[in-house]
Amino acid sequence: MNTPAPQPSPTAAGSAARLVDLSHVVRHGMTTYPGLPGPHIEDHLSREESRARYAPGTEFQIGRMTLVANTGTYLDAPFHRFADGGDLSQVPLSRLVDVPGVLVDVGSTPTPGIGADAFAGCAVSGRAVLIRTGWDRHWGTEAYGAPGHPFLTAEAVSWLVSQGPAVVGIDSVNIDDMADLHRPAHTGLLATGIPIVEHLCGLAALPAEGFRFHAAPVAVAGMGTFPVRAYALVDPV
Repeated sequence: MNTPAPQPSPTAAGSAARLVDLSHVVRHGMTTYPGLPGPHIEDHLSREESRARYAPGTEFQIGRMTLVANTGTYLDAPFHRFADGGDLSQVPLSRLVDVPGVLVDVGSTPTPGIGADAFAGCAVSGRAVLIRTGWDRHWGTEAYGAPGHPFLTAEAVSWLVSQGPAVVGIDSVNIDDMADLHRPAHTGLLATGIPIVEHLCGLAALPAEGFRFHAAPVAVAGMGTFPVRAYALVDPV
């Protein structure tokens, strides 16, 4: 599990916001989702090879990576689910960058299905709704992709859609029950233009409110999923 230490960050007012990294590190050969291949990371141009091209003492490394889009902490755009949905280049940055956030902590929920009652009293309209399940503790193990992972129920999805959040994220292997091939969470959220961030981590370091969320992918036309560097800036106390 990747849980980097929070770092201070200056704000416009001159005070220090706490920076919390919410992304898993992408490593060669790692498993993100059961059955999907891990990334292949290698040199396109090694430092040793570059020395012949530049002045003495000057060298560079150019890397090359082959990966499926669903690698590490990633964002799903509507195109991931719908052929006529917006792709990565069409998701408004206003949904993904400097978005006020709300944390919904369901780590003590006795059943994997997260219902609408988990959001009671939460103001989520126009905000980044981050669902902390604690499942990220299994990252890098077979348990991470095993049955019993936390997921949103169809009832919870309907409620979220009615409230219009900017983006919804979760620290589980899938926002849907992997056994439900209808994928109601992906279907309901992406149909209404609400992007999804899966495989978050480190959400325990966030307060219930008082932070701003960032998770922008590369603007790739014709793709619906791509890794992000998700992080939050927590307001000074």
